[in-house]
Amino acid sequence: VVDPQHAILAVQDYLYSSSQIAQTTLRSVLGQSQLDELLSKREEINVELQRIIDQQTEPWGVKVSAVEVKNVDLPPEMLRAIAKQAEAERERRAKVIHAQGEFEASQKLSEAAAILSNPTALQLRYLQTLVEVGAEKNSTIIFPFPIDIISSFLQAGRKP
Repeated sequence: VVDPQHAILAVQDYLYSSSQIAQTTLRSVLGQSQLDELLSKREEINVELQRIIDQQTEPWGVKVSAVEVKNVDLPPEMLRAIAKQAEAERERRAKVIHAQGEFEASQKLSEAAAILSNPTALQLRYLQTLVEVGAEKNSTIIFPFPIDIISSFLQAGRKP
């Protein structure tokens, strides 16, 4: 109380009236804010609340020097909505990560197809596979014969 005479004469109960103004101002300012703003810009909201409340109580000789939002109670419907929003955000991130993985896999498959379209690269892959099969403990190993070699022999055998 800066001016006790105004505090008594200008309003019937300055403590109750100040409390009511603080509550309505708090509801008004917080109602206009997004939840993430409440969490990240708490200090700015405190300053704004202090300015508005002080402006309204100044004619009564009451000076509001500090306001601090300590706890915000949300209705159950709002809590459910926030939980749904958080779940949707987690699902979105999971889908983005999955899509990025699919994209990278398709790029690798495309690169592999481009490399294997070269006959020399395909022959090297064939030889690498034979080495891998030979390293295993198999009792029977089948060596496929390249079709291009067989076809040239077949064509040579048909010519009289």
